[in-house]
Amino acid sequence: MLQYARFAVTLTGIILLPALAFAQASITGIVKDTSGAVLPGVTVEAASPVLIERVRAATTDGTGQFRIVDLRPGTYVVTFTLTGFMTLKREGIELTGSFTASVNADLKVGSLEESVTVTGESPVVDTQSVRRQMTVAGDLLADVPTARSWYATAMLIPAIATQAGTSSDVQVTPQMTVFGGTGGRGNEGRMQVDGLNTGASLNGGGVSTYIADIGNAQEVALTTSGGLGEAEVGGPTISIVPKTGGNTFKGTVYFGGVGSRMVGSNYTEALRLAGLSTPGSLLKQWDVNAAVGGPIKKDKLWFFATARDEGQYRSIPGIYPNLNAGDRTRWLYAPDKTRQAQGAESWQVGTLRLTLQATPRNKFNVYWDEQNPCNGATYSSNIDGCRKQPSSGAFVGSLGLGGLTTTSSPETAGYLDIYQRAQQVTWTSTVTNRLLLEAGVGTYLSRWGPTDMPGNPTRGLIRVTEQCAAGCANNGDIPNLAYRSANWRNNWNGTHTWRASMTYVTGAHNMKFGYQGGYLVDDQKNFTNDSNLAFRFNNGVPNQITETALPYQVHQDVRYDALYLQELWTFSRMTLQGALRFDHAWSYFPEQQIGPSNYLPFSTKFERQDGITGYKDLTPRVGVAYDVFGSGKTSLKVNLGKYLEPASNAANYIITNPIARVAGGLGQPAITRTWTDTNGNFVPDCDLLNPLAQNLSAAGGDVCAGLSNLNFGRPVFSNNIDPAILGGWGIRPSDWGLGVSVQQQVLPRMSVEVGYFRRWLQHFTVTDNVNVNASDFSSFSITAPSDPRLPSGGGYVVSGLYDVNPALFGSTSNLIAYADKYGTQYQRSNGIVMNVSARVRNGLTFQGGVNAGKTVQDICEVRAQVPELTFLTAGVQPALSPTNPYCHSDPGLITRVTGFGSYMIPKVDVLFSGTFRSDQGGVLRADYVVSNAVAAQALGRNLAAGANSNVTVNLVAPGQVWGDRVNEVDVRIAKILRFGRTRTSVGLDVYNTLNSNAVLTYNQAFVPGGTWLAPTSLLTPRFAKISMSIDF
Repeated sequence: MLQYARFAVTLTGIILLPALAFAQASITGIVKDTSGAVLPGVTVEAASPVLIERVRAATTDGTGQFRIVDLRPGTYVVTFTLTGFMTLKREGIELTGSFTASVNADLKVGSLEESVTVTGESPVVDTQSVRRQMTVAGDLLADVPTARSWYATAMLIPAIATQAGTSSDVQVTPQMTVFGGTGGRGNEGRMQVDGLNTGASLNGGGVSTYIADIGNAQEVALTTSGGLGEAEVGGPTISIVPKTGGNTFKGTVYFGGVGSRMVGSNYTEALRLAGLSTPGSLLKQWDVNAAVGGPIKKDKLWFFATARDEGQYRSIPGIYPNLNAGDRTRWLYAPDKTRQAQGAESWQVGTLRLTLQATPRNKFNVYWDEQNPCNGATYSSNIDGCRKQPSSGAFVGSLGLGGLTTTSSPETAGYLDIYQRAQQVTWTSTVTNRLLLEAGVGTYLSRWGPTDMPGNPTRGLIRVTEQCAAGCANNGDIPNLAYRSANWRNNWNGTHTWRASMTYVTGAHNMKFGYQGGYLVDDQKNFTNDSNLAFRFNNGVPNQITETALPYQVHQDVRYDALYLQELWTFSRMTLQGALRFDHAWSYFPEQQIGPSNYLPFSTKFERQDGITGYKDLTPRVGVAYDVFGSGKTSLKVNLGKYLEPASNAANYIITNPIARVAGGLGQPAITRTWTDTNGNFVPDCDLLNPLAQNLSAAGGDVCAGLSNLNFGRPVFSNNIDPAILGGWGIRPSDWGLGVSVQQQVLPRMSVEVGYFRRWLQHFTVTDNVNVNASDFSSFSITAPSDPRLPSGGGYVVSGLYDVNPALFGSTSNLIAYADKYGTQYQRSNGIVMNVSARVRNGLTFQGGVNAGKTVQDICEVRAQVPELTFLTAGVQPALSPTNPYCHSDPGLITRVTGFGSYMIPKVDVLFSGTFRSDQGGVLRADYVVSNAVAAQALGRNLAAGANSNVTVNLVAPGQVWGDRVNEVDVRIAKILRFGRTRTSVGLDVYNTLNSNAVLTYNQAFVPGGTWLAPTSLLTPRFAKISMSIDF
């Protein structure tokens, strides 16, 4: 009940605030008489069935200009009236997203009763906004073959930077994937419903496991650049605009499904020889969706409700249940090759949206979305849960976050039987034809994991990871395999956002003052096995121990507020736009405690502490849009703006969390020690509470090196933070974006836009171990093995490797500061984006384009001062650690090509539609394990970690070796059947029509002549999907 009380209080407060206007369309224009003189005082009305109030109105100002804002997507009739002149109606004005349609009028002298109706082509070029936005109408989304998810839609937008690997697979069901814009931060993308955030509170705060109802959206608007005061970040935003119902009852029932016999194979002999023993496959997929909307009271209260049940089963490439699972006496992975491991996930979703026209000038929207994911299954068929193990003998684990992968044995799989909820309330008040007030509040709540699998018998077993890079015949022959025991979580997430704004509109001038606020809650509790240990083996032989201090509770909260003022002025053919935004963000950590546990025999309580004490930023954004020829068909747009790293429970906002600063705490490097199992009993016969090196082999024990961090578990912070990065003006990480583009109408209802975009980032953090200096490191080189698969056949020198003085090994006191303290670090990108949009009247619809960009990054000056710097990230970013020397990254031009469209054959009502995308493959590594014997030859001594240790060196620079390019073509053919007011579509979708077998993930552990780059997963093979939808 407490959460509902808080919700009510927040709602009551926000309705008293000024209001929000976000991502809404407008109609503007100039009204003249037949002599060309401007006409002030003309009443202009925009009418559409999508408006519950039916009509919105404005009056032309002294320059003859008018502007009607806050219009929902739909088709409008614009009416112009002025005493002494004939009434003029302009029909068929189509609005999408935040498009500004220019509708000019020339009024003839006459009486109001005389009417002239003009039906023409709707404008397709926005000549008054610098925002770059691609809008996909709901009917087009329903027509093309996709997974009916926001990410499947985002993958078809060229300006959005998608992730390589499994995230680039055919989208079968909705998935959570972080995304960004070209040259920006990888997690800066936002996913919103009606302009309010549905992202999780962590990792950028932009996305979550929330399943947006794309199939019943009015439209999806994707803004890629040019945001003004409303935008916190410079990256892309995906905004789902749900349907609202109407004065007529309408509904949809949809069914789509795939069975195992409808799935082909793209597994070839070449792939088998390359090392892929058993491919994965889609086994089953279903999606059942029903929606209905209409009036509860006409012109007063509308509703729109949906229900959805969807999910999938698929097999996991090369993974089989472990015959030794749950056996305390067995330490190796023994695959049961009579049954391939499977993963399963599903969602049940219900939504309700109410639209209330409370008074002629006040409107409310209420949105409630309840979702119940079920991921994985109970450990056995006789244990209750949202899904049980099948009686067939197949073992089903979870998919997605924390689920089964090509390097995890089924007993390590997690389980999710949770809920997530999105709630929103918005208020709109057209106080006058010139003054608009709006307010909104939204909440996204979720529990995430994976949680513990019901009936899990592995809690008492120690988790093992197989280090062997190739030829692991003694232990399952799967490099980097994790097996024997699961890790799990019990985490809660809360994202609470609110917005308000006031807009004052005349014809030539639009001023908006707005406020945004947010409260982001991240509560985590991570678990591991009862021993709080993890082992690492090399071909079945123990060589390392990891000690943990789990479980402990983590509390992290972030607050932010923002005020902005933006203005728009239209002077003839030129529109100037500008905004100034003030952001204030801070974080704190409620009371927390770590310990006691197996290797932390005492507890430490941390009282409430501040994190970011207060970032304060003023960020300017300016732009100009120019109607080049005055025809409304050619627009030149230029924009420049400063944007911020998103406020969320990540990065600088949580680095002062005491639990994240204790050695072995949240996000800290694992606490390890090299281990030689001298007596071969798989038990570390050493005193693991003793952090120092031990050699007990003479007494029948083992050899255990000292802990990698001597402060493990102690209330001594391993990280100190430079106070200069925790608060102040202009300190928050940020970036600048510049865009120049030209949009041209080439045919009626068809436009092409080509733009140049540049971004550069500021304020990077660096972790410096102040207990060591650059002079305390020995530099050494190794020679890459000769191997024809390596660049130039191998045999080259990999230099710039570092190893610390053994006397200082494990001595750690880190300082987190900005890179500027040590040297120059930069990230700069330049790119060209082309978009084509066509929605012609003969039934053809197409959208697509090309994105070609290059991002250059450099951190070499900083590394020279901080050799211990570790900066290992995915993609083309620099890959740094003492034994990864790649501080400069210049991968060259990266290109994306996308397109989707549909065509209805007239008279026979047969629909053809399809999608296409071509994405760059992932950046690949060659992780080569260098033994102490090899390293010692170059160092002139043993590695600092000891004679039994080793280091891993990536033999190739980021961008030097790429994975397969992913080319995916999906098609649909459907027959439309019409019976009265009912429209039925029966269709056949074929995904991956060309049956591409592009490799998505690889074995990146390098062994000369071994299985380096052996495929571990492929693009899902061609499959057919039967679908049927009934609209009534």
